Amino acid sequence: MTSFAEPGKKSLVLNAFVEMCSGHQSPGLWRHPDDQSWRFNEISHWVELAKLLEEAKFHGIFIADVLGGYDVYQGSLDAAITSGAQWPVNEPLAAVSAMAAVTKSIGFGVTVSTTYEQPYHLARRLSTADHLSGGRLSPATWIQQPGTWDAQNSHSTTTATPKPRSTCASCTSSSSPPGATTPSSATRPAGVYTDPKLVRRIDHAGLFFTVPGPHLCQPSPQRTPLILQAGTSKSGKQFAAQHAEAVFVSAHAPVVCAGSIAEIRQAAAAQFGRDGAAIKVLALVTPILGTTEAEAQQKLAEYRKYASHDGALALFGGWTGIDLSRYGDEEELREVESNAVRSTVTGYAKFSPGTKKWTKHTIADHVSIGGNGPVLVGTPSQVADGLQTWVDEADVDGFNFAYALFPQSFKDIIELLLPELRRRGLFWDDYAVPSGTYRENLYREPGLKRSPPDHVSAKFRWQAGGFGRGSSRAPVNVRVRNRVWHYISR
Repeated sequence: MTSFAEPGKKSLVLNAFVEMCSGHQSPGLWRHPDDQSWRFNEISHWVELAKLLEEAKFHGIFIADVLGGYDVYQGSLDAAITSGAQWPVNEPLAAVSAMAAVTKSIGFGVTVSTTYEQPYHLARRLSTADHLSGGRLSPATWIQQPGTWDAQNSHSTTTATPKPRSTCASCTSSSSPPGATTPSSATRPAGVYTDPKLVRRIDHAGLFFTVPGPHLCQPSPQRTPLILQAGTSKSGKQFAAQHAEAVFVSAHAPVVCAGSIAEIRQAAAAQFGRDGAAIKVLALVTPILGTTEAEAQQKLAEYRKYASHDGALALFGGWTGIDLSRYGDEEELREVESNAVRSTVTGYAKFSPGTKKWTKHTIADHVSIGGNGPVLVGTPSQVADGLQTWVDEADVDGFNFAYALFPQSFKDIIELLLPELRRRGLFWDDYAVPSGTYRENLYREPGLKRSPPDHVSAKFRWQAGGFGRGSSRAPVNVRVRNRVWHYISR
């Protein structure tokens, strides 16, 4: 696959980063009189966002998700519930069809859990959404840890049971060829909707589940939707190197994730024979823009008046497992006994050298706007310079833009930042493939609806007389985790 990047200059991939909740990465900002994020239960809220961002030519809208509340801080959910820190949260896939109905080209990323979701049912939901969006779906996976609230809610246990995701995937990815389940002028007179000879059974009997029949959906436009992966844990990097077509990272400075990005690209090539440079990496950023630097700083100061410190500490506790309520208001966290606290806070302090003392309130102040990503404040030129630094130092290909105010932050990006990026040749004027699939527009390659030939899912494609590259029967008991995607590559 071609990597669409010139040395030192990339046409950026830009997504909006949202969640079906209030505030998302900026807890408490729902109280601001100009914020509308609290309307997340209204379908018009999501329809309006999709239309706004497609008109601006955003590549996609990524809707994040969690399966449980943040209950580490104070050993309770109370802070998250009171402040609205990613509570309550709706299921993201439900909004995709409505947004797709009023747009033609923008892509839709949604978070799903491949650790605990049953692959047959998840694959069916993803295939359906890919059909209804015209091939513009992109599921993002994250690796859940045993014992977390997410894990308990999704699997009703505190112990994770390994799921051999590729078992069904390797079978059903080739269960029928493209067009096999679509009536044609040739088959209508005979009353044949689908030729049974072109539908192969899965007949999987594995250690953890059994799936005897074929995939119930017909092949969708992308077969395997564009695969995203979030996070740079050890297991996350390995998953990304093997499976991801795009990776989301979050850190306060590019140097924090530069090494992980390089590792993913190198492992993709060395271990899996992939073009590591073709994997798109998007960094979390919250831009706060003004026509002057003073105006942007004034906006930031105003936003901080509404930010919730308790909500920020609830999010921090959920992300790190650290309960900062155990420490005093003025206690210097770089001097406490806990190695985990010291190392985490020292990491924050490293990239904010002007802060002399780090208390739990200092942490809350940093997290309360923008979460675990940088907040770039300034004129369009200054923010564009900041984005270029991330490209140069971390080798990212684009950004997930989070909001402080919804939807005003996105309107500021559209009205102020995008013209500057276009002036610098860093953002396109229109979709590379209008009305195309998410994959075609991400890679700017017309016709690339399915995963590229060097992707692991390619070997599971339909071939006459056999399953993928293998025999005439689907293989069974293949125990590789987290490969539900191949289940629908067909």
